[in-house]
Amino acid sequence: MGMTNPGNNNDRGSSPLRPNPVNNPSGPPPGPQIRFSPRLGWIIGGVVAVGLVVSQSIRVIPAGFVGVVFSALSGVKPNPLEAGLHFVLPFVDQVTLYDARLQEVTLARETAQSDEGSIRARSKEGLDITADVTVQFRIDRNKAAILHKELGRNYINTVLRPQVRSKVRDSIGQFGAADLISNQRTQLEASITSELNKAFTRNNLILDAILLRELKIPESVAQAIEQKQTAEQQVAVETNRLRQAEISAQRDVVQAQGKAKAAVETAKGEAEALSLRGRALKENPQLIQLTVAERLAPGIQTVMLPSDGNFLLDLKSFGTQTAPARTPATQTPATPAQPDN
Repeated sequence: MGMTNPGNNNDRGSSPLRPNPVNNPSGPPPGPQIRFSPRLGWIIGGVVAVGLVVSQSIRVIPAGFVGVVFSALSGVKPNPLEAGLHFVLPFVDQVTLYDARLQEVTLARETAQSDEGSIRARSKEGLDITADVTVQFRIDRNKAAILHKELGRNYINTVLRPQVRSKVRDSIGQFGAADLISNQRTQLEASITSELNKAFTRNNLILDAILLRELKIPESVAQAIEQKQTAEQQVAVETNRLRQAEISAQRDVVQAQGKAKAAVETAKGEAEALSLRGRALKENPQLIQLTVAERLAPGIQTVMLPSDGNFLLDLKSFGTQTAPARTPATQTPATPAQPDN
């Protein structure tokens, strides 16, 4: 019979290759360890490095944008990248996108941002004018590199808004308040556009349009201007009526003068005709007898005797006066008159 250890009942049937935990105070043996090949590590690291390099060397420029390339070796490159796929030097070139599409900035009192509120200016008379303005613009895509180098991406706040406020104030100061709200709004827009064009060109921006959304003056001034314009319109109406009356009077005078001149010319014509007629009668006395004969009534029996006496004889009246003295017994033949020698 063999000797047994009463404290080692749990070790019954244990394998001789298996260490006894009681006899091995360091604990159970460690589990199996996974060993990686160095070659596999190099492969994985190479793939990651290649992917990182490729991702840093490919840049996609969206439609409507341009990309300005900054090189750590040479600085800002002069030629911007157009829309499309481009390859750059990884970890050396950095691409900054600029929106080259039409943009707009509104300066109005309903704008959420406080720095974009309405523009307050003074008119030529010193009256307060409030202007709401919208500016439509775009960057000069060919000079985007210069814009990036001189102004940066924050050019709207550093250049555009201050320039718009300044030029609008200057232009409003050249006009009267009444003119701004009546008939010179277009001239104001033209003045602002001209001044902003110069400022935008200096900063590599292109101005597309200036839109004056609203021009507001104090209510009391607006009422006074309205009353003045109403009075001026009434004066203009009365002046027009007076001018029409003067024109009508001048027309009547001209017509009267024309009639008078016509009467004078008619009288001159009649006098000249009478003079010519008298001259003709004086040169031809027989025309008098012809005229008298033509104007006598056709019922009168009249005979014109061509003698040197030039007299007219009414045979009918003569016969009436001598009829009672004639009788058939004493009638004698008439003796023809003898012409005087």
